[in-house]
Amino acid sequence: MNSNNRQFNLSRRNSLKFVAGAIGTGILAARAGAELAAPEPVIAQTATNLTPAAALQRLMDGNQRFVERRRQNPNQTLARVREVAETQTPFAAVLGCADSRFPAEMIFDQGIGDCFVCRVAGNVATPEEIGSLEFGTLVLRAKILLVVAHERCGAVKATIEGNAVPGQIGSLLDAIRPAVESTRNRPGDRLENACKANAVLQARRLRESPVISGLIDQNQLDVRAAYYDLDTGAVTLLPRP
Repeated sequence: MNSNNRQFNLSRRNSLKFVAGAIGTGILAARAGAELAAPEPVIAQTATNLTPAAALQRLMDGNQRFVERRRQNPNQTLARVREVAETQTPFAAVLGCADSRFPAEMIFDQGIGDCFVCRVAGNVATPEEIGSLEFGTLVLRAKILLVVAHERCGAVKATIEGNAVPGQIGSLLDAIRPAVESTRNRPGDRLENACKANAVLQARRLRESPVISGLIDQNQLDVRAAYYDLDTGAVTLLPRP
């Protein structure tokens, strides 16, 4: 191949690369522009005009979408980020485990600003968690407070085994132990029974808060316990605390 042909081919190749890059850049710019220009879809009511029952149903409907692989992924755009930058009105508060397999907004198919979430190993209602959730319900006006335990919880398992643990881990196990003891002679899988009992116990502790109980008495809030199945992604409501 002579030098003129080589130069022609190189020039042609560089031109194609330039055109492809320009097209790709144009597509990305168009997508970004469309996202910025498109109005944020409104798929649900705000916290202030939901009843506790409706707020709970909104969570459970979202989980049903998650299980059925038809998530809407609401309120997750840059427009939503700007919308809630100055203030927040979450419709739900969630006390869940710190376990990495429990991404609360994802399993309930919610977005930015929808849920006020506290996570701690064993979904334990410590004084700090209770205070945070008092803020989320009294000040931010979340209408449902859901305590979610999950399948095969390591903190509950460690409590059942009763082995010595280092550092501050023992304080979590102490908070879980009454739930474990309450299921000692219950038929069925002991770990699952204890996980569920722990969710109910922690929900009961939240209900003992004067702030939270006052909101319940005014029909401004409901507190429920639930159980998350790691294998299916389904959330099941448990008996009232």
